[in-house]
Amino acid sequence: MDRSPNLGLAQFQVIRRTGEVVAFNPEKIAIAITKAFIAVEGSEAGASNRVREIVARLTQTVLRAVTRRLPDGGVVHIEDIQDQVELALMREGCHDVAKAYVLYREQRAAARRAAREQQADAPRIEILERGARRPLERGELLTRVEAACKGITDVSAALVVDQTWRNLYDGMPVEELDHALILAARILIERDPSYSHVAARLHLRLLEHEVLGGTFSSQSDYFPHYIKRGIEAELLDVRLAEFDLPRLAAALKPERDLQFGYLGLQTLYDRYFLHIDGRRIETPQVFFMRVAMGLALNEVERDVRAIEFYDLLSSFDFMSSTPTLFNSGTRHPQLSSCYLTTVSDDLDGIFSAIKENALLQKYAGGLGNDWTPVRALGSHIKGTNGKSQGVIPFLKVVNDTAVAVNQGGKRKGAVCVYLETWHLDIEEFIELRKNTGDERRRCHDMNTAHWIPDLFMKRVMEGGEWTLFSPSDVPDLHERYGRDFEQAYIEYETKAARGEIKLFKKVSAVQLWRKMLTMLFETGHPWLTFKDACNIRSPQRHAGVVHSSNLCTEITLNTSETETAVCNLGSVNLVSHLENIEGELRLDHRKLQRTVRIAMRMLDNVIDINYYASQKAKNANLRHRPVGLGIMGFADCLARLHIPYASAEALEFADRSMEAVCYYAYWASSELAEERGRYPSYQGSDWSRGILPLDTVARLAEERGMPTGLDLSTTLDWELLRARIQQHGMRNSNCIAIAPTATISNIVGVSASIEPIYQNLYVKSNLSGEFIVINEMLARELKALNLWDEVMVADLKYFDGSLAKIEHVPESLKRIYATAFEIDPIWLVEAAARRQKWIDQAQSLNIYLAQPSGRKLDETYKLAWQRGLKTTYYLRTLGASQVEKTVDTERSETMPKTCHIDDPDCEACQ
Repeated sequence: MDRSPNLGLAQFQVIRRTGEVVAFNPEKIAIAITKAFIAVEGSEAGASNRVREIVARLTQTVLRAVTRRLPDGGVVHIEDIQDQVELALMREGCHDVAKAYVLYREQRAAARRAAREQQADAPRIEILERGARRPLERGELLTRVEAACKGITDVSAALVVDQTWRNLYDGMPVEELDHALILAARILIERDPSYSHVAARLHLRLLEHEVLGGTFSSQSDYFPHYIKRGIEAELLDVRLAEFDLPRLAAALKPERDLQFGYLGLQTLYDRYFLHIDGRRIETPQVFFMRVAMGLALNEVERDVRAIEFYDLLSSFDFMSSTPTLFNSGTRHPQLSSCYLTTVSDDLDGIFSAIKENALLQKYAGGLGNDWTPVRALGSHIKGTNGKSQGVIPFLKVVNDTAVAVNQGGKRKGAVCVYLETWHLDIEEFIELRKNTGDERRRCHDMNTAHWIPDLFMKRVMEGGEWTLFSPSDVPDLHERYGRDFEQAYIEYETKAARGEIKLFKKVSAVQLWRKMLTMLFETGHPWLTFKDACNIRSPQRHAGVVHSSNLCTEITLNTSETETAVCNLGSVNLVSHLENIEGELRLDHRKLQRTVRIAMRMLDNVIDINYYASQKAKNANLRHRPVGLGIMGFADCLARLHIPYASAEALEFADRSMEAVCYYAYWASSELAEERGRYPSYQGSDWSRGILPLDTVARLAEERGMPTGLDLSTTLDWELLRARIQQHGMRNSNCIAIAPTATISNIVGVSASIEPIYQNLYVKSNLSGEFIVINEMLARELKALNLWDEVMVADLKYFDGSLAKIEHVPESLKRIYATAFEIDPIWLVEAAARRQKWIDQAQSLNIYLAQPSGRKLDETYKLAWQRGLKTTYYLRTLGASQVEKTVDTERSETMPKTCHIDDPDCEACQ
C-alpha cells in the first residue's frame, strides 16, 4: 500500500528496548540520521544544506517502509526502525555514514547486553489471551522455534527467541506472538540465509492456524471441506467436486512445505492464495493441488493426472506461469500468459485493438501490439481528405489504458508496442519514454520495441542510407521478410526517387542506429528485436507472418487482423535436474525427460481449458496450439557445477542443457499428437516437412548471405525425433520460449530464468516491507572456508552484493559468483545464441552493462543480430555511485539511475 508517510502516523506506536510502548515520532528518525552524518563528517555537517536534504529524503524513505509493512497501523520495534535507517543510508550511497551507524548500534547493543547480564531477573511479560492476562514463559517460545529449526544447520532457536523477546511488550495479544517470531527470524536472514527457512516454517504455522483453525487436524483432513467451501463462495469451478477428493487429499505431501524459503512462501501468501473476506483458505499443498485439478479437468483419468501434475508442481521440478497459478481451478480460468495483436489502419480497427487490450489485461495477460500497419504522420486520409496524426496519439491511449486496467489489483496492466524500423514515425516512437518534450506525445507506463529487418542492419554495417515510409504507401512491407522484403523495399526506394511516392524521408542508417542505442541507454526503450530471424526460423511460415513479440520478447507467433496469438508458459527448474554420479554433477536426462513430458501435457491442457477474452484469441490458439516451455535456475546450475558464467564451459552447458530440454519437449508434443491428434494448421509447417528448428539456422544464414558463426553439433538422436514427427506429427505449433520467471523463481527459490546472478546480497521490497536476501549457495561455500561472518556481510552490503573487491575471498569464488554487471555482456549474448539454435520461439535476454559506452552497445547488439538471436529485452545499467564500487572507473556524469531486477514488467509473463 502506497501512502503518504506523513499521514496516519497516529496509528503507530514504538516499542522501546525497555518494553515501554510510546507514540511514533518521525523527528527522532531525522535526528538519528543527522547524528550519523555528524559522526562521520564533523559537527558542521548538521548545518549543511546538502545533509539536510539527504536527511529529509531518507526520513521519508524510512517512514514509507514502516507504513507499507503495517498499512493499517500497529506497533513497531525501535530496532526495526533503525534497520530501515541503515538500509536507507546504503541505498542512498552513504556507505561510510551507514557503517558508522552500524558500529554505533553494535556498541550500544553490546553495552545493553552487558547491563542485562548484571541483572538478576529479566523483565516480566504478560500476554493477553481470550480476554485474560497470563505470564509468557521464554520456554514456550523456545519450544516453538526449536520445532521450526529442526534439521536446519547453522541456526539458533535461542537467538530467534532473544530477537523476539525484545519485540514483545506487556499486554501484547497472543495472536501477535507468531508475527513477532517471524519478524525475528526474518531479521536474522542477514546473519545467515538459513534463517529464511526458519522464518518460512514459522509463517507456515501461522498460515495453518489461519486456514485450518482448530477444526481440522491436517491439510488432508481439510481438503474436501476446502473444495466445498470454495465452490460455495463462487471461487472454485464446480467441476472440482467431481474429483475423488479423499484420494487427492491422501496424495497431499505436507512435508514439501519445508522446501520453502521465506520469500517464496510470503509471495504465495501475499499474491496467490485464495481468500474469503481477507482470510486465506489455501495452504501451499492445497494450492498446488487446486492448480493441478484445474489443469486436469478434461483428462479421462483426471484423478491420476491431477496427482501427477500436483507432484510436479509441489516438488518444484516445474512451475506454471503466474496467470495459471492465479486462476487454474477457479470459475474464471484465464491461464494464458501472453497475447500478441496486430492493429489495422482504420479507426474501428484501432479502437477495437485498444478494447481488446483492456479485456486481455483485465485477467492477467501481458500484451504485445504490432502497430506497424497504422499510417504515419502526414499521410493522406481519403475519407476526410485530411492528413493523419500518425501512430503516436493512439499510443498515448494505449498507455493510459494499461494504467487504468490493473488486473484486479494483483498486477498493473502491461503492454509492449512494436514498430518496424522503416515506419515514418520511428524517430518520434524512439523518444516515447523520454522525460522531456511534449507530454501529450510521451508514454511513460508502456514498453516499446523495434521490429528490425535485416536490411536495416546491413545498411548500418555498410554505412548506407535508410528510407522511412508510411505503411499506407508501402502496405506489403509489413507482410514481407528476408530477401523478399529486401527486394520490395529497394523497389519502393526507387519509386520514391522517381517521385512516385511523395511521403518519405532519407536518413543515415548509422545515425538512426546510434539514436536507437542512445535512447535505449537513456530510457531503457525501445528494445531491439529482429523481424527476419523471427520469421525465417518460424516453423509456422506457411500460416502467416510474425509481426511482433510479446511483453517480455520471448514469444514469436503469427498475428493478423483476424488472429490474436496466445501463448501459455511454464518453466522447468533446471537446478532440480542435476544429479550426482560418483561425485560428479551432471544433467539427469531421465528425470528431465519425465518432467518435460508432464509439463508439456499441462501446457497443452491450458489451451482447451483457458478462458479467452476475445474470439480472435480463441480461434488462433485452438488452430495453432502454441505453448512456451522455458527454464529457470540456470545461474544456480552453473554455481553448483562451479562454472563461471563468463566461460567456455558455461556456453557448453547452455548449449547441451537447451538441446536436452528442446529435444524432450518436441518429442513430448509428438507423443501428444499421437494420442490427441495434430494441431489443425500442422500441414505445410516446417514440422510437416521434416524441418527442425536447428535446420533453420542454415536457412537464416542463406537468406542473409552471411554465416551466424554458430556450432551446429548435436549430442542427441535428432534423426530419430525427425522420423517420429514425420510419422505422428506435432500437437503444438511451437513448444519452447524462455520467459523472465521473476515471480515463480522467487516461489521456488532459484535464480530467475537464464539470468546471471544479479547480486549476492540485495534488498527485497514487497508487501511486508524491505529485508535483505543473501545468495545461500555462496554463504555455504564461504562457511566451508570459515569466511562467513558479520564482516563478510558488511562487505557484501558495502559492495552491493559483489565479491570483486573483497580481498580475502578466493579468486575462483569471485569468478563463479560474479554478478551480472561484472560479466562482459558478450558472454550473455553467446550463451543465448547457443540456446537460440534449438528454440522454436525466443528468449527474454537482458543485457547488463556496468558502464555503457557507445562502442560497447554497438558491439553487443550487432553481435546479437549476427548470431541469429531473435530478440533482446531490457538493457540494465548501474547508477554512478555503484559503478564506483563495482568497477575501476571514474564517475560518469550522465549515468542513469540503478535499475532493479524485480521490475513489475519483468514478471508480467511469469
